[in-house]
Amino acid sequence: MDNRLMINQPVQPLDRTGQTRKQDSLRKSGEKADFKELLQKQINQNDKLQFSKHAKERIASRRINVSNAQMDKLTSGLEKAADKGSKDSLIMVDGVAYVVSVENNTVITAIDNDNIKENVFTNIDSAVFM
Repeated sequence: MDNRLMINQPVQPLDRTGQTRKQDSLRKSGEKADFKELLQKQINQNDKLQFSKHAKERIASRRINVSNAQMDKLTSGLEKAADKGSKDSLIMVDGVAYVVSVENNTVITAIDNDNIKENVFTNIDSAVFM
């Protein structure tokens, strides 16, 4: 039977050379990508604490040094806030206030001890002191 007449054949997209793009679904080693592995990799990437563009600018302009120990404290504070069901939290680490989106694992802004006086923090539902 001629394959062109079979209706239930899967359609494979063609690249510019007219060949099917099977390499999109294959790893470099030639094995099929495991969905569970890809999902876990994406979850792990989302678990990492990220800094928004605004937070990076504030950290740079205020000359805030974030050490590995402070990152560990910040991550620990984020985990504590998440355990309590927080969405947006103020996390104090060594005299620096970080406003963090707990849902997105993202630092929104950072304020050092010199600039923290007389500031009002809004749109937060928790505060964590580390």
